[in-house]
Amino acid sequence: MSIFAPPHYTSEITQFIEQMKEKKPTLEAEQRAGRALLWDKHLDRNLLEEFSEGRVPQQPYVYQTKN
Repeated sequence: MSIFAPPHYTSEITQFIEQMKEKKPTLEAEQRAGRALLWDKHLDRNLLEEFSEGRVPQQPYVYQTKN
């Protein structure tokens, strides 16, 4: 063992996560499936460009009526 090697330390949170993964081995796959359901989407760039072109500028004070 080298005198420069740091002592092996794992935090309580890391230990907790490792225990959860041991108890439920499918946990990471379920997390990835949940992320794919909500976040990992393929965006249509042309459609997004059309949306931004059709945007109407907001007036400085939205509750002010136009005279």
